[in-house]
Amino acid sequence: MSDYIVRATALEGKLRAFGAITTRLVEEIRRRQQATPVATAAIGRAATAGAMMGVMLKGDDRLTIQVKGNGPIGQILVDANAKGEVRAYATNPQVDLPLNAAGKLDVAGAVGTDGFLYVIKDLGLKEPYRGSVQIVSGELGEDFAYYFAQSEQTPSVVGVGVLVDRDYTVKTAGGFIVQLLPGVAEEDIAYIEQQLSGLPSVTSLLSEGTTPEQILTRLIPGNVKFHETIPVLFRCTCNRERLIGVLVSLGVNELRRLLEEDQGAELVCSFCKEKYAFSGEELETLIDRIEQK
Repeated sequence: MSDYIVRATALEGKLRAFGAITTRLVEEIRRRQQATPVATAAIGRAATAGAMMGVMLKGDDRLTIQVKGNGPIGQILVDANAKGEVRAYATNPQVDLPLNAAGKLDVAGAVGTDGFLYVIKDLGLKEPYRGSVQIVSGELGEDFAYYFAQSEQTPSVVGVGVLVDRDYTVKTAGGFIVQLLPGVAEEDIAYIEQQLSGLPSVTSLLSEGTTPEQILTRLIPGNVKFHETIPVLFRCTCNRERLIGVLVSLGVNELRRLLEEDQGAELVCSFCKEKYAFSGEELETLIDRIEQK
């Protein structure tokens, strides 16, 4: 099944929801990062939430999510836009931990339970929107729900999951976000809470062939209206020109050091792991360009 996000509304527009399947996206991230199972689960959960948050935006808007916990995985960074294009990485994707007490991948142990979740939205305004909350569990679903409640004042239910197969590839990944807007009746809130209490994990549902649409229908009271379906894919925005800018930002002294010690430079994109080689002549040209300014 191809990756996609479906957008839905219910209760006469007083509830909006997003359901996603992101298996291919998370597998592509795992492959590029050469991530361990627990790191794949952590990065994949963040990327799935980021993908759904991205399609909440419009046009050329985009967002960046930073998960900075005190766990050994370091920072998780997700970049997503309104078109369903996502990329993500972690500082230490090779982190490996024993299973937790429940026999599951210890995502909270990898992420840490002390730290912050940051969301930066580039909405084409003079200054980007910035929101942040403390990490409350490290499992990430609860942390994103806490972000919506605290930073955007929108009560939300967030479920994200990644199932890693025995060969370390991603068997299934996906999630949902259900957001309550002003005017939702108490009985509707109680219904959602009751449905959540008996809902199997996201990965269990997806593994059984349950679609994102069926998950949302199961959770939400009344008639659910499904709107657009947005394809989701891994896409990196790195290119040679951007990395030339990175080299220029190093300054003349550092470029001279690279020229003298290595006779060139090689930069690697953190997201996609593509390598960009720059010859000694190219470094000399950059040095000349900086000195002439």
